Amino acid sequence: MAKARKKKTAKRKKTAKKKKRTSKRRARLAAARKKARKAGKKRRAAKGRKSAKRKTSRRASPRKAKSRRKPNAAFMRPMSVTSALGEVVGHRAIPRTEVTKKLWAYIKRNRLQDSVNRRMINADDKLQRVFGGKRKVSMFEMTKLVSKHMS
Repeated sequence: MAKARKKKTAKRKKTAKKKKRTSKRRARLAAARKKARKAGKKRRAAKGRKSAKRKTSRRASPRKAKSRRKPNAAFMRPMSVTSALGEVVGHRAIPRTEVTKKLWAYIKRNRLQDSVNRRMINADDKLQRVFGGKRKVSMFEMTKLVSKHMS
């Protein structure tokens, strides 16, 4: 019995030493991580201070509020339309952007967009003259065909 007790106590001591070693190692690693974190914070703070100093020295006047992007004048210039296109969008001179809007409004109002493939437009009699006699036109091809009717 005494031998069995000695073995158990020896085993306990051995595991206790192991635990002590691992806990010391963990503590050392944790301390190293903490130190690295602190150093990183210092670096970032110093970097922030430098950039802040630089920005204030460069800029003397306060920042202006950003204005909205100005539209391209070429798109906004009124253009005359042919009689075929005039039947759809109106006969007066209007910008390209308005022509596109009015054309899409006409397509939606008359339900000319293909129900299966929404990219295709089924032309009625008025649009067929604009599209050069084509019955079905893709929305990308439509802009090319419409531009021929504007000057």
